[in-house]
Amino acid sequence: MGQLGLPAIILAGGLGTRLRSVISDLPKPMAPVNGFPFLHYLFLYLHRQGITDVVLSVGYRSEAIKNFFGEKYNRINITYSVEEEPLGTGGGIAQAMAMVDSDAIVLNGDTFFDINLSELRDFCHEHNADIALALKRMHDFDRYGTVEVGNCDRVLQFHEKQQRTEGLINGGAYILRKDLFKKAEMIEGQPLLQKFSFEKDILEKHLLPLHFHAKEFDSYFIDIGIPEDYEKVQKDFK
Repeated sequence: MGQLGLPAIILAGGLGTRLRSVISDLPKPMAPVNGFPFLHYLFLYLHRQGITDVVLSVGYRSEAIKNFFGEKYNRINITYSVEEEPLGTGGGIAQAMAMVDSDAIVLNGDTFFDINLSELRDFCHEHNADIALALKRMHDFDRYGTVEVGNCDRVLQFHEKQQRTEGLINGGAYILRKDLFKKAEMIEGQPLLQKFSFEKDILEKHLLPLHFHAKEFDSYFIDIGIPEDYEKVQKDFK
């Protein structure tokens, strides 16, 4: 598992519809940045943090990802969690979590948040959290919802997207406890659907019964979901 002691799950099944004009029919994490797929930079980052095992959660055009990264990349072992049909963010994470035997780091395959993962892991354990979220403070934005945090860094509420002068956004980097989905099923009194939304059906729905804690990081953050930021990352990653 490497010095961090945890595997990482990367959600790499996104279609990149808003980038269609730029990347045609590639999965969004395969969008080229200075000659390499965006995902390549996530592997560099994970290697630097001491991660040795990654589960790539893939769906749309998964062959493109498999053909490029294979079963080992940048000294990181790769297994693939393939969605035969789209399972939503929750279904995709749950399927990938079933392939690891411990807590896991979960990252979005189309965002880069340069945080110290050891700090997030330690924060998760200190708070005995079911999920630890990494937050980024943003200014003058309307693309992201915001996260309200209270005492002991406990997440109190997720707010919808709207124009804001300042706020904390979910940076798309988490530590998830291995038994998270089992706990959610116990609360609901029934198995989770195979296809569900991580944000709506876990984060928002189980905010009170489960323990979600969030830590702010003042680290570089970019989300390549829109053409302007996709252009920006070409310069930033030079």
